[in-house]
Amino acid sequence: MRIMIRIEFLKSPQGWHGFRAQGHAGYADQGQDIVCAAVSALTQTAVLGLTEVVGVPCQVVVSEEDGLLECLLPRELPHDQWQRSQLILGVLFTGLKATEKEYKRYVRVKEVPYREDESTAFRLQEGGRKH
Repeated sequence: MRIMIRIEFLKSPQGWHGFRAQGHAGYADQGQDIVCAAVSALTQTAVLGLTEVVGVPCQVVVSEEDGLLECLLPRELPHDQWQRSQLILGVLFTGLKATEKEYKRYVRVKEVPYREDESTAFRLQEGGRKH
């Protein structure tokens, strides 16, 4: 199995509900891996934009060992926060797709259907270190 970062954007007809980035690029040794650094910078900046700039109380799970960062928007958001969140997630998606285009052997970005189910909510509440 090839080492790779996989990023999934959770999407419904209303828009993006969050993302999940997991894995390690394997482009270079730890501390020298520009692909991991790029993905980390983009995803962490998006989380900061959502939580600190827009003020959205996202559910965030981090596991450094697994190379995992999950970010899920709350179920109910005021319209203005939803719209700003969509802009931030859109910029993140665009930046990660550009990274994928340049380093396609190391990064995979895709949209997946958002399904509001108890397993996702439970996993986000119980797993990993919360931001």
